[in-house]
Amino acid sequence: MARHNRDARGTDQRGYDYDIGYQPDWVKLIKVTRELETGRQSTKTLFKNPSRREQPPGPRVRTRITSKEQNLDFSIEVDDPQGVITRIIVVTEPASVERERLEFTIEDRLPRSPDED
Repeated sequence: MARHNRDARGTDQRGYDYDIGYQPDWVKLIKVTRELETGRQSTKTLFKNPSRREQPPGPRVRTRITSKEQNLDFSIEVDDPQGVITRIIVVTEPASVERERLEFTIEDRLPRSPDED
C-alpha cells in the first residue's frame, strides 16, 4: 500500500514560494523552467526528495503544486499500475501579473530501498 503524500516547500528563480504535495516513494525531484526576457530558459530545482524509497509506490501518482503569490494551484493524478512513468511535465500560465508560462517537471527514479532488491 502506498504511503500518504508529504508536504514540502520550494522557491523559484524569481523568489516565488511554492507548496508541494508529493508521493514520498515516487517523486525524486521537481523542477520549474521559465523563459527569460532574453529568450533563453532558466531551470531551477524546486524540491529534491531527501529520502530513499521505503516501499514500491502505489498505482497512482499524485502531486500538487501551489503558489499563492502567482495565483497558481494545480494537482495531477496519473494512473500507473505497471510503474512505467518516469517523468511528468506540466506547462502552466498562472494568472499572475506577468502571465508567463511555467513548465514543471516531476521526475521519478527514487533509489530503491535495500529491502526491495
